[in-house]
Amino acid sequence: MIQFDFVQIGDNGFDRHLKAGAGGVDPNANDRLVLGHPWTVHGSGSAVPRIKTGLWIELEAAIGFLVGLGLGSLIGQRSIGMVLMIVLEVILTPIVIRLLLRTEHANHGASPGWLGRFHGGFNVGFDHFRNYYGWLLAGILRRRVLTPLVACSVVAGAVILSLFVGSDFFPQVDAGLIQLHVRAPARTRVERTEQIFRAIEDNIRQLIPDRDLALVLDNIGLPQRVYNLAFTDGTTIGVNDGQILLQLKEGHAPTADYIKQLRRELPVAFPDVQFYFQSADLVTQILNFGVPAQIDVQVQGRDRVDNQAVAKELQQRLRDVPGLVDVHVQQELNAPELLYTIDRARAQQLGLSVNQIVNDVNISLSSSQQVSPNFWTDPKSGIPYYFAVQTPEYRIASKNALDNTPIAASVSSGVVVPNTLGNVATAKQVAVQSVSNHSNIQPVYDIYASVQDRDLGSAATAIRQVVQEMQGKLGPSDRVVIRGQIASMDGAFANLAIGLIFAAVFVYALMVVNYQSFLDPLAVILALPGAASGILLMLFVTGTTLSVPSLMGAIMSVGIASANSILLVTFAREQREAGMSAFEAALSAGVTRLRPVLMTAAAMIVGMLPMAIGAPGEEQNAVLARAVIGGVAIGTVTTLLFVPYLYSVIGKFTRRREDSPQLLTHSGTTP
Repeated sequence: MIQFDFVQIGDNGFDRHLKAGAGGVDPNANDRLVLGHPWTVHGSGSAVPRIKTGLWIELEAAIGFLVGLGLGSLIGQRSIGMVLMIVLEVILTPIVIRLLLRTEHANHGASPGWLGRFHGGFNVGFDHFRNYYGWLLAGILRRRVLTPLVACSVVAGAVILSLFVGSDFFPQVDAGLIQLHVRAPARTRVERTEQIFRAIEDNIRQLIPDRDLALVLDNIGLPQRVYNLAFTDGTTIGVNDGQILLQLKEGHAPTADYIKQLRRELPVAFPDVQFYFQSADLVTQILNFGVPAQIDVQVQGRDRVDNQAVAKELQQRLRDVPGLVDVHVQQELNAPELLYTIDRARAQQLGLSVNQIVNDVNISLSSSQQVSPNFWTDPKSGIPYYFAVQTPEYRIASKNALDNTPIAASVSSGVVVPNTLGNVATAKQVAVQSVSNHSNIQPVYDIYASVQDRDLGSAATAIRQVVQEMQGKLGPSDRVVIRGQIASMDGAFANLAIGLIFAAVFVYALMVVNYQSFLDPLAVILALPGAASGILLMLFVTGTTLSVPSLMGAIMSVGIASANSILLVTFAREQREAGMSAFEAALSAGVTRLRPVLMTAAAMIVGMLPMAIGAPGEEQNAVLARAVIGGVAIGTVTTLLFVPYLYSVIGKFTRRREDSPQLLTHSGTTP
């Protein structure tokens, strides 16, 4: 927007100078001419002052940006840089234009160089284009019925396109990183888990060629006890769990293609192992807000049995939804476990209590630290150490060895009788839930999922339909909650929509105060759907979804379209005050302000083109740039063709001053 103001000041100054030169006014009085609004363009002008002014404009923007960048905070960078550019715009730009115009006047009559000849030829061609535009605009202004029908058709087409664009919270970023979570069958020992990971790693190296694979890193099991689990994502639940991290080389094939291939091949090669992919890049991990997957459908409630059954059914239903992948219940529900039932009568005959038996088994399997922590302090260094007793794991390699676990001995007739666990308890194998999660003290079951080859918005619609159907199978106090990026996307879109509505209302109120009219600002507001249509068209053509970055680009493009529309309406109001009719004022405003409007749009589009290409890792910036290009391109067409029509219609309801009969003439014929 600062660049837009720079262009307007420069264009106004040169147009005013050309008018003054044509009318015989002393060009040395440029201090009166560079500030103000031009009336018309009577000639082509010179190339050198305009080019020098353009370079000065770019220098101002660079100075403002660098000064703001020198501050440490983001707020400081933006605010100070913006303030400095405004100061340069208001104070220094008119001064530089004045100096350049004096130099141009001093060289008046000299033979033009190649640059001047090129610029003169360009202006001749532009004058022909402006004449054609005036002819076209006059025809549009006269079509009172056809023009609004075409405009409504364009908006209706944009509404239809919105059904096919799709929506995402943020676009996926190709950072060249893959994070694969691997979960071996429940209760798999760590050495066996290591063998499984090694086999999976060998399979991955066969699927991803060496020219693209840079690094493979395995993280197996839980972190050390001294590590705070709050710093993890909580997906690793035991020694049978782990992650395989892959880093690709520069110039690699698309990461999404490799993920699809691994997602298809690995479950076939390892059918008893569970695979799912997690967000590897830092941006997506932050956007998930601590949730390990894009989508988290959470079953909450106190009824564990029924909720577990609902979670399993919900998992199966979500797997049938097109576009959802890696659907799984995060909690391990079928971990094998030995359940020992103590024969209390037998234990009483042996003089044992349940508490004694449980403590002895706990000490043998989990060490005495769990029951009665002890410390030993080194007398030389004074450093305390844990002192614990535990049966070595290799001595408990079978159920028979576990049954022979010694427990407290009993004394009968003065004779010590040793006892084992198998003498007082019997074991059976059961399936249990190895991990329990809670939300607000209520047990929960998480069904994680991700999307592939589908936008998050349409997937969310399908998920909500499934959840609504499953809600009736829950108890009164139980519920299903959708978390993850879906909730974040809904909140962000709602806030942006509210912000856009309030911005439009405030802009309208500001223009009402400025114009002292409730009707004239409608010509600006009613033209904004044209910019929105361009945004949707560009997103549809480029295969880009509607997301937070694209909405930010929409705000930028709508702002530029509004500024150009305000420029035309303001100029048309001045012509109305000079005595023109609404038709003549609208036509004059369009023809006269054609050049600065096109300059602003062209500068923005050219500046956004490199960003819109979107190299790997730059997908989020590319989405923003594409939205800006589409909105500015179609918004400029709307500004030049539809805004004058709106003003010519609205202007019939406003009063015209008759005290200044001078009319502004324009060239070109009408159809």
